[in-house]
Amino acid sequence: MILCAGEALIDMLPRTSTEGEPAFVPHPGGAVFNTAIALGRLGVPTGFLAGLSTDLFGTRLAEALTASGVETGLCPRPARPTTLAFVTLVEGQARYAFHDEATAGRMLTPADLPALPASLRALFCGGISLMAEPCGSAYETLFLREAGRRVTMLDPNIRPGFIADEPAYRARIARMIAAADIVKVSDEDLHWLEGPGEPCDLARGLLGRGPRLVLLTRGAAGAHALSHTAERFMPAPAVQVVDTVGAGDSFNAGILAGLAKAGALDRTTLAEALPDSVLEAALSLAIRAAALTVSRAGATPPWMEELT
Repeated sequence: MILCAGEALIDMLPRTSTEGEPAFVPHPGGAVFNTAIALGRLGVPTGFLAGLSTDLFGTRLAEALTASGVETGLCPRPARPTTLAFVTLVEGQARYAFHDEATAGRMLTPADLPALPASLRALFCGGISLMAEPCGSAYETLFLREAGRRVTMLDPNIRPGFIADEPAYRARIARMIAAADIVKVSDEDLHWLEGPGEPCDLARGLLGRGPRLVLLTRGAAGAHALSHTAERFMPAPAVQVVDTVGAGDSFNAGILAGLAKAGALDRTTLAEALPDSVLEAALSLAIRAAALTVSRAGATPPWMEELT
Protein backbone atom coordinates (compact mmCIF):
# COMPACT_ATOMS: atom_id res chain seq x y z
CA MET A 1 0.00 0.00 0.00
CA ILE A 2 1.02 3.62 -0.61
CA LEU A 3 0.02 6.09 2.12
CA CYS A 4 -0.75 9.70 1.20
CA ALA A 5 -0.51 11.96 4.27
CA GLY A 6 -1.65 15.57 4.04
CA GLU A 7 -4.54 17.91 3.50
CA ALA A 8 -8.10 17.04 2.60
CA LEU A 9 -10.49 19.94 2.15
CA ILE A 10 -13.49 21.16 0.25
CA ASP A 11 -12.77 23.23 -2.86
CA MET A 12 -15.57 25.69 -3.41
CA LEU A 13 -15.43 25.85 -7.20
CA PRO A 14 -16.75 28.81 -9.18
CA ARG A 15 -19.84 28.11 -11.23
CA THR A 16 -22.86 29.97 -12.63
CA SER A 17 -26.34 29.21 -11.30
CA THR A 18 -29.29 28.42 -13.55
CA GLU A 19 -30.35 32.04 -12.99
CA GLY A 20 -26.98 33.24 -14.28
CA GLU A 21 -25.66 34.29 -10.87
CA PRO A 22 -22.09 33.56 -9.65
CA ALA A 23 -22.03 30.54 -7.34
CA PHE A 24 -19.66 28.12 -5.64
CA VAL A 25 -20.05 24.34 -5.72
CA PRO A 26 -18.42 22.15 -3.02
CA HIS A 27 -15.98 19.59 -4.40
CA PRO A 28 -13.68 17.29 -2.35
CA GLY A 29 -10.07 18.32 -2.83
CA GLY A 30 -6.65 19.14 -1.45
CA ALA A 31 -3.37 18.27 -3.13
CA VAL A 32 -2.57 15.16 -1.07
CA PHE A 33 -6.22 14.06 -1.08
CA ASN A 34 -6.22 14.38 -4.89
CA THR A 35 -3.06 12.29 -5.15
CA ALA A 36 -4.66 9.56 -3.04
CA ILE A 37 -7.81 9.60 -5.19
CA ALA A 38 -5.73 9.42 -8.36
CA LEU A 39 -3.68 6.51 -7.02
CA GLY A 40 -6.79 4.60 -6.05
CA ARG A 41 -8.25 5.13 -9.52
CA LEU A 42 -5.02 3.86 -11.09
CA GLY A 43 -5.54 0.56 -9.32
CA VAL A 44 -2.85 0.89 -6.65
CA PRO A 45 -3.64 -0.10 -3.04
CA THR A 46 -3.75 3.29 -1.33
CA GLY A 47 -4.36 4.69 2.12
CA PHE A 48 -4.92 8.23 3.33
CA LEU A 49 -3.94 9.94 6.58
CA ALA A 50 -5.28 13.30 7.76
CA GLY A 51 -7.61 14.67 10.37
CA LEU A 52 -11.05 14.14 8.80
CA SER A 53 -13.96 15.96 10.40
CA THR A 54 -17.16 14.22 11.42
CA ASP A 55 -19.14 17.11 9.90
CA LEU A 56 -21.04 17.05 6.61
CA PHE A 57 -18.00 17.92 4.54
CA GLY A 58 -15.69 15.51 6.37
CA THR A 59 -18.14 12.71 5.70
CA ARG A 60 -18.20 13.67 2.04
CA LEU A 61 -14.38 13.56 1.90
CA ALA A 62 -14.31 10.10 3.48
CA GLU A 63 -16.98 8.84 1.07
CA ALA A 64 -15.05 10.19 -1.93
CA LEU A 65 -11.90 8.39 -0.82
CA THR A 66 -13.76 5.13 -0.31
CA ALA A 67 -15.44 5.43 -3.71
CA SER A 68 -11.99 5.55 -5.35
CA GLY A 69 -10.71 2.56 -3.39
CA VAL A 70 -8.69 4.52 -0.81
CA GLU A 71 -8.54 3.26 2.79
CA THR A 72 -9.22 5.80 5.56
CA GLY A 73 -8.77 3.65 8.65
CA LEU A 74 -5.67 5.57 9.81
CA CYS A 75 -7.49 8.93 9.87
CA PRO A 76 -8.38 10.56 13.19
CA ARG A 77 -12.02 11.80 13.08
CA PRO A 78 -12.26 14.86 15.37
CA ALA A 79 -15.41 16.92 15.83
CA ARG A 80 -13.87 20.00 14.23
CA PRO A 81 -14.85 21.81 11.02
CA THR A 82 -13.51 20.94 7.59
CA THR A 83 -11.17 23.31 5.75
CA LEU A 84 -12.85 25.23 2.92
CA ALA A 85 -10.92 26.66 -0.03
CA PHE A 86 -12.75 29.11 -2.27
CA VAL A 87 -11.29 28.87 -5.78
CA THR A 88 -11.18 31.48 -8.51
CA LEU A 89 -9.65 30.94 -11.92
CA VAL A 90 -7.41 33.59 -13.49
CA GLU A 91 -6.48 32.72 -17.08
CA GLY A 92 -7.00 29.05 -16.24
CA GLN A 93 -4.79 29.16 -13.14
CA ALA A 94 -6.34 28.44 -9.75
CA ARG A 95 -6.24 31.01 -6.95
CA TYR A 96 -7.38 30.10 -3.42
CA ALA A 97 -8.89 31.75 -0.33
CA PHE A 98 -8.70 29.38 2.65
CA HIS A 99 -10.90 29.11 5.74
CA ASP A 100 -8.73 26.93 7.96
CA GLU A 101 -8.74 28.08 11.57
CA ALA A 102 -9.01 25.23 14.16
CA THR A 103 -10.06 22.71 11.52
CA ALA A 104 -9.82 18.92 11.73
CA GLY A 105 -6.99 18.82 9.24
CA ARG A 106 -4.95 21.69 10.57
CA MET A 107 -5.10 20.60 14.22
CA LEU A 108 -3.48 17.20 13.61
CA THR A 109 -0.51 16.88 15.99
CA PRO A 110 2.48 14.51 16.21
CA ALA A 111 0.70 12.79 19.10
CA ASP A 112 -2.11 11.80 16.70
CA LEU A 113 0.21 9.86 14.37
CA PRO A 114 -0.52 6.13 14.18
CA ALA A 115 1.95 3.31 13.78
CA LEU A 116 2.11 2.31 10.13
CA PRO A 117 1.64 -1.28 8.96
CA ALA A 118 4.70 -3.22 7.84
CA SER A 119 3.03 -3.82 4.46
CA LEU A 120 3.23 -0.10 3.62
CA ARG A 121 5.55 0.35 0.63
CA ALA A 122 5.72 4.11 0.29
CA LEU A 123 4.76 7.37 1.99
CA PHE A 124 3.78 10.50 0.08
CA CYS A 125 3.63 13.96 1.72
CA GLY A 126 3.41 17.56 0.59
CA GLY A 127 1.06 20.42 -0.12
CA ILE A 128 -0.22 23.23 2.06
CA SER A 129 -0.37 20.88 5.05
CA LEU A 130 3.37 21.52 5.48
CA MET A 131 2.83 25.29 5.77
CA ALA A 132 0.43 25.32 8.74
CA GLU A 133 0.75 24.33 12.38
CA PRO A 134 0.43 22.03 14.16
CA CYS A 135 -0.23 19.71 11.20
CA GLY A 136 2.99 20.73 9.43
CA SER A 137 5.03 19.45 12.38
CA ALA A 138 2.98 16.24 12.43
CA TYR A 139 3.60 15.45 8.76
CA GLU A 140 7.27 16.32 8.99
CA THR A 141 7.61 14.08 12.05
CA LEU A 142 5.92 11.23 10.16
CA PHE A 143 8.07 11.73 7.06
CA LEU A 144 11.37 11.81 8.95
CA ARG A 145 10.29 8.86 11.13
CA GLU A 146 9.55 6.68 8.11
CA ALA A 147 12.50 7.76 5.93
CA GLY A 148 14.83 4.81 5.48
CA ARG A 149 12.10 2.30 6.34
CA ARG A 150 10.14 2.66 3.09
CA VAL A 151 10.11 4.84 -0.02
CA THR A 152 9.33 8.48 0.74
CA MET A 153 8.11 11.02 -1.83
CA LEU A 154 7.75 14.77 -1.34
CA ASP A 155 5.89 17.34 -3.44
CA PRO A 156 6.14 20.70 -1.63
CA ASN A 157 3.51 22.24 -3.96
CA ILE A 158 4.51 25.67 -2.67
CA ARG A 159 1.92 28.41 -2.17
CA PRO A 160 3.97 31.44 -1.02
CA GLY A 161 0.91 33.44 0.03
CA PHE A 162 0.09 30.92 2.77
CA ILE A 163 3.54 30.69 4.35
CA ALA A 164 3.47 32.43 7.72
CA ASP A 165 7.12 31.82 8.68
CA GLU A 166 9.29 31.57 5.57
CA PRO A 167 12.63 30.70 7.27
CA ALA A 168 10.98 27.91 9.28
CA TYR A 169 9.18 26.59 6.20
CA ARG A 170 12.35 26.63 4.10
CA ALA A 171 14.18 24.74 6.84
CA ARG A 172 11.37 22.14 6.98
CA ILE A 173 11.41 21.58 3.22
CA ALA A 174 15.22 21.28 3.26
CA ARG A 175 15.04 18.57 5.93
CA MET A 176 12.34 16.69 4.06
CA ILE A 177 14.18 16.91 0.72
CA ALA A 178 17.26 15.42 2.39
CA ALA A 179 15.13 12.55 3.75
CA ALA A 180 13.13 11.92 0.56
CA ASP A 181 13.77 9.19 -1.98
CA ILE A 182 11.68 11.00 -4.62
CA VAL A 183 11.07 14.74 -4.93
CA LYS A 184 8.66 16.33 -7.40
CA VAL A 185 8.81 20.07 -8.04
CA SER A 186 7.24 22.36 -10.59
CA ASP A 187 9.47 24.91 -12.26
CA GLU A 188 7.76 27.58 -10.12
CA ASP A 189 8.47 25.60 -6.94
CA LEU A 190 12.07 25.16 -7.96
CA HIS A 191 12.71 28.85 -8.59
CA TRP A 192 11.07 29.74 -5.26
CA LEU A 193 13.33 27.29 -3.48
CA GLU A 194 16.55 27.80 -5.39
CA GLY A 195 16.32 31.19 -7.10
CA PRO A 196 17.14 31.95 -10.74
CA GLY A 197 18.87 29.48 -13.00
CA GLU A 198 18.30 26.82 -15.61
CA PRO A 199 15.63 24.51 -14.13
CA CYS A 200 17.39 21.22 -14.89
CA ASP A 201 20.60 22.52 -13.31
CA LEU A 202 18.65 23.51 -10.22
CA ALA A 203 16.96 20.09 -10.16
CA ARG A 204 20.37 18.40 -10.29
CA GLY A 205 21.30 20.44 -7.25
CA LEU A 206 18.34 18.93 -5.38
CA LEU A 207 19.45 15.48 -6.51
CA GLY A 208 22.77 16.06 -4.79
CA ARG A 209 21.10 16.60 -1.40
CA GLY A 210 19.80 13.08 -0.87
CA PRO A 211 16.92 12.14 -3.21
CA ARG A 212 17.34 9.25 -5.62
CA LEU A 213 14.89 10.65 -8.17
CA VAL A 214 13.89 14.26 -8.89
CA LEU A 215 10.91 15.04 -11.10
CA LEU A 216 10.58 18.48 -12.65
CA THR A 217 7.25 19.44 -14.19
CA ARG A 218 7.01 22.36 -16.61
CA GLY A 219 3.31 22.55 -17.40
CA ALA A 220 2.48 22.31 -21.08
CA ALA A 221 6.18 21.89 -21.87
CA GLY A 222 6.34 18.43 -20.29
CA ALA A 223 8.41 16.91 -17.49
CA HIS A 224 11.94 15.78 -16.68
CA ALA A 225 13.03 12.83 -14.57
CA LEU A 226 16.55 12.99 -13.14
CA SER A 227 18.35 10.27 -11.23
CA HIS A 228 22.02 9.74 -10.44
CA THR A 229 22.39 7.56 -13.54
CA ALA A 230 19.88 8.88 -16.06
CA GLU A 231 17.88 11.86 -17.25
CA ARG A 232 14.68 11.65 -19.26
CA PHE A 233 12.37 14.27 -20.74
CA MET A 234 8.86 13.71 -22.03
CA PRO A 235 6.69 16.36 -23.71
CA ALA A 236 3.11 16.87 -22.65
CA PRO A 237 0.38 15.96 -25.15
CA ALA A 238 -1.57 18.83 -26.64
CA VAL A 239 -4.94 19.16 -24.88
CA GLN A 240 -7.61 21.79 -24.44
CA VAL A 241 -6.99 23.06 -20.91
CA VAL A 242 -10.15 23.64 -18.86
CA ASP A 243 -8.27 24.33 -15.61
CA THR A 244 -5.09 23.14 -13.91
CA VAL A 245 -6.56 22.06 -10.55
CA GLY A 246 -5.14 18.67 -9.62
CA ALA A 247 -2.73 18.30 -12.55
CA GLY A 248 0.38 17.93 -10.41
CA ASP A 249 -1.46 15.59 -8.05
CA SER A 250 -2.39 13.26 -10.90
CA PHE A 251 1.22 13.43 -12.09
CA ASN A 252 2.43 12.33 -8.65
CA ALA A 253 0.00 9.42 -8.66
CA GLY A 254 1.11 8.37 -12.13
CA ILE A 255 4.76 8.24 -11.11
CA LEU A 256 4.05 6.21 -7.97
CA ALA A 257 1.63 3.90 -9.80
CA GLY A 258 4.07 3.35 -12.66
CA LEU A 259 6.91 2.45 -10.31
CA ALA A 260 4.66 0.24 -8.18
CA LYS A 261 3.26 -1.68 -11.15
CA ALA A 262 6.83 -2.30 -12.39
CA GLY A 263 7.95 -3.59 -9.00
CA ALA A 264 10.37 -0.66 -8.72
CA LEU A 265 8.88 1.14 -5.73
CA ASP A 266 11.56 0.14 -3.27
CA ARG A 267 14.61 1.95 -1.96
CA THR A 268 17.14 -0.51 -3.35
CA THR A 269 15.86 -0.20 -6.92
CA LEU A 270 15.71 3.57 -6.66
CA ALA A 271 19.23 3.72 -5.21
CA GLU A 272 20.64 1.64 -8.05
CA ALA A 273 19.91 2.12 -11.72
CA LEU A 274 16.22 2.33 -12.53
CA PRO A 275 15.71 0.58 -15.87
CA ASP A 276 15.15 3.15 -18.60
CA SER A 277 11.97 1.39 -19.67
CA VAL A 278 10.52 1.61 -16.14
CA LEU A 279 11.36 5.29 -15.74
CA GLU A 280 9.95 6.16 -19.15
CA ALA A 281 6.77 4.17 -18.58
CA ALA A 282 6.16 5.83 -15.20
CA LEU A 283 6.82 9.28 -16.66
CA SER A 284 4.46 8.56 -19.55
CA LEU A 285 1.68 7.43 -17.20
CA ALA A 286 2.17 10.52 -15.04
CA ILE A 287 2.02 12.94 -17.97
CA ARG A 288 -1.02 11.28 -19.53
CA ALA A 289 -2.86 11.30 -16.19
CA ALA A 290 -2.08 15.00 -15.71
CA ALA A 291 -3.11 15.86 -19.27
CA LEU A 292 -6.49 14.19 -18.89
CA THR A 293 -7.03 15.93 -15.55
CA VAL A 294 -6.50 19.43 -16.98
CA SER A 295 -8.90 18.70 -19.83
CA ARG A 296 -11.90 18.72 -17.47
CA ALA A 297 -13.21 20.96 -14.73
CA GLY A 298 -12.05 20.49 -11.15
CA ALA A 299 -9.60 17.96 -9.81
CA THR A 300 -11.04 14.86 -11.48
CA PRO A 301 -8.25 12.29 -11.84
CA PRO A 302 -8.66 9.58 -14.49
CA TRP A 303 -9.39 5.91 -13.92
CA MET A 304 -6.84 3.48 -15.30
CA GLU A 305 -9.16 2.33 -18.08
CA GLU A 306 -9.23 5.91 -19.42
CA LEU A 307 -5.47 5.77 -19.97
CA THR A 308 -5.20 2.41 -21.70
